[in-house]
Amino acid sequence: MELHDALPLLLVTFAVAVLPGVSRLLRVPSAVAEILFGVLLGKSGLSLNMGGEWLPFLAHLGFLLLMFQSGMEINFTMLGRQLKREGPFQLTFFGATVVIALSAALMLGQGMFTALILTTTSLGLVMPVLKELNLGRTDFGQSMLMSATLADFLTLLGITFVILFHRHGLSWRMVQPLPLFLGFALLLWLLRLWAWWNPERAEKIMKPASGSDPQELSVRYSLALLFLFVGLSLLVGLEPVLGAFMGGAIISFVFREKEQLESKISALGFGFLVPLFFIHVGMQFDVSNVLTLDRLLFTGGLVLLAFLVKCLPGLLFPLWGKPLKRGLSAGLLLSSRLSLIVAAASVGLAEGLITAEFKDSVVLLALVTCLAGPTLFKLTYKAPPQPKL
Repeated sequence: MELHDALPLLLVTFAVAVLPGVSRLLRVPSAVAEILFGVLLGKSGLSLNMGGEWLPFLAHLGFLLLMFQSGMEINFTMLGRQLKREGPFQLTFFGATVVIALSAALMLGQGMFTALILTTTSLGLVMPVLKELNLGRTDFGQSMLMSATLADFLTLLGITFVILFHRHGLSWRMVQPLPLFLGFALLLWLLRLWAWWNPERAEKIMKPASGSDPQELSVRYSLALLFLFVGLSLLVGLEPVLGAFMGGAIISFVFREKEQLESKISALGFGFLVPLFFIHVGMQFDVSNVLTLDRLLFTGGLVLLAFLVKCLPGLLFPLWGKPLKRGLSAGLLLSSRLSLIVAAASVGLAEGLITAEFKDSVVLLALVTCLAGPTLFKLTYKAPPQPKL
């Protein structure tokens, strides 16, 4: 069914405003409600033809903002502290996850790209659950955040090189990201140096007094940084998602007091553009791709392996003097996947690394794990007994 040009805009805008309330009522992440709404509108539901390029364009912009904010979520202070204290454990845990994910991918007849998809974690889901249970500042909570951060960053880096290998094979082009990484490091150093010598000006940009920044310079500078790195990524032949992530990471590294800016960027992104990305993902989802018996069995196996990939490395916990039950509970929460895995599947489909059927199985996997992971963690996690006074 084809709609008048104005109706899709009204329909999607109305959905963006209403769906957060619906998701709170259903007690599901708002991204899940947005994907399901997109499924209702798209190929698997009403098959509405939105017409024009405005929705894909805004959805892609929302995707870039989503990855930019993922970079901003990295807490470099915590990262440095945790690496000093338990760096070997975290790297071993991540390495075990990759090895198990690769084994799972080979079992499914897939390759390294699928292994990296299974390695992903949703930091945006892990953090709120830890905060809800008052675990964010505990050693266990910090260790979980560290694991989720490493999984997000290193997986995204790995996906970049897999795409380069897929495009060019083993050639000099594998070093194409080098200019981007050098630019990233140089800008990190220069901005950090500037913030060190000009703390008052840096604070004024990041935390302006009420009404003193009507031009919203902090938001302008941040978006300029986002598109600078997106542009650099395209110039060196990389996916813009990596540039967007790096831009957010620069903000997080240089400006430690970034809560006010983060709130403004979040209002722009999660207030409108990011929901459009998830709605667009839902509209591209074709339920017929996963409803055949073979695809249902494949998707069921994919979901099971997705949990095993994160839970089996929990067996390493006792080797570092940590309780085994804690490791298995951590694996359940780290199995929560949503934003990054959906984004990675979209990139993989565009690059020809996965099929449309596989991408739809991954979207279904994201919906299942983002609901089941936090729920199972809350059911299995037991807080250590408090000492009696």
